[in-house]
Amino acid sequence: MRLRSLEARFTLWLAVAALTGALVCIGVTHWPLPEILAWLHHELGLEVATPNRSEAAVICAAILAPLSWCFAHIVMNPVKRLLRALESAVASYRDGDFSISIALNRRDELGDLVRVHNELGRTLREQRQNLTQRELLLDTVVQNTPVALVLTDTSGRVAYANIAARHLFHEGRSLNGLHFATLIADMPEALRKATEGAEDALFSVEMDGSEETFHLSQRAFRLQGRPHRLQLFRRMTRELSRQEVAAWKRVIRVVSHELNNSLAPISSMAHSGAELARRGDLERLPGVFATIGERARHLHGFIDGYARFAKLPAPRPVTVEWPPFLDALTLHCQFQLQGQAPPQPGWFDPVQIEQVLINLVKNAHESGSPPEGVTLGLSLIGHELRIEVADRGPGMSEAVLAQALLPFYSTKRSGTGLGLALAREISEAHGGRIALANREDGGLRVTLLLPQPGPSTS
Repeated sequence: MRLRSLEARFTLWLAVAALTGALVCIGVTHWPLPEILAWLHHELGLEVATPNRSEAAVICAAILAPLSWCFAHIVMNPVKRLLRALESAVASYRDGDFSISIALNRRDELGDLVRVHNELGRTLREQRQNLTQRELLLDTVVQNTPVALVLTDTSGRVAYANIAARHLFHEGRSLNGLHFATLIADMPEALRKATEGAEDALFSVEMDGSEETFHLSQRAFRLQGRPHRLQLFRRMTRELSRQEVAAWKRVIRVVSHELNNSLAPISSMAHSGAELARRGDLERLPGVFATIGERARHLHGFIDGYARFAKLPAPRPVTVEWPPFLDALTLHCQFQLQGQAPPQPGWFDPVQIEQVLINLVKNAHESGSPPEGVTLGLSLIGHELRIEVADRGPGMSEAVLAQALLPFYSTKRSGTGLGLALAREISEAHGGRIALANREDGGLRVTLLLPQPGPSTS
């Protein structure tokens, strides 16, 4: 039966070594060495003295030393060979070669170690193969995507670029190692300015005799411990054209609906007025003319609202003190101020933001919320001004929330769909954003986030 434990093997060899030492000691001090020396003295007449204890110890040591080395070599040789094999395998792993396996058939702890090592190598080989396949798939996807991808290092040199980027910036030739700023030095100014900034941007350039619109997405991250910058250039011309056509269709539907709703009564009332005049019934004519005038004023207000949306001027931010701004706002709409206004003044266009808040508070009242449930909250978070208008109405469904900020979208029968769209346009013109969300305890919350200047620029 084979021994399955290193401990048992070492115990056996120690027992053999101890037994060998005892036999050598007996052989030197009792038998057969003393008997051999006595025989030589009597038979051959040689004067050979029997060794004393010190001499016997020296003789034993001289015999046991090579035997000990031999035993140690027999015991440690498999361990040394395994350690050399493991050292070679680890060096191969360090160099990325996971094909090394150790052929050692043992049924002890060393055998278990070899089996675990071989399983580790097999697992690493499988992971390397899967990783290689994934990298190949990812590289294939990235290389063949229509989005131009450029990865640059800290010095601004291109570390990676896909096929679309090579065609866009270098006539299909490789970009690796080139300085990206030098590469686009002769390209349109709009593209250069977009890449110089750190934010996402939408810009248009003249290409091949036509205007092409791009969306630039930029991200900074660390790759292999070093900072890199990833820029994605996506052609948006077709998508914007589709969106433009869809927007025009919505405009035409809304305008046609409103024109029909106003022109049909006007035409009918004009015919009725002509008939009354023909019959000489002049008493009813003022009512007919009043109805025609009312529908004409409604149509004029409808068209004027679209005109204001289309001609929205660029905002002119100024320092705004909160007490006079809130006092002026209360003259146009009623709300409850939530908390206190920030101690620092705001920085925005007061006319445009006032119009936004008037529309939002008006919508909150029209939602069916009780008057005391309409609140206005102001807070300064970092370098952003947070303005919240909340109500206690029924809120909005998910479908309405997804489309409420689109121009010409309205759930009201007489709505133009421009109120929230105008608020979005004004907030984005300020460099901010607007968000709608249902409140957990009922109602709707509209949040405006407007960037504010830092301490050094205020």
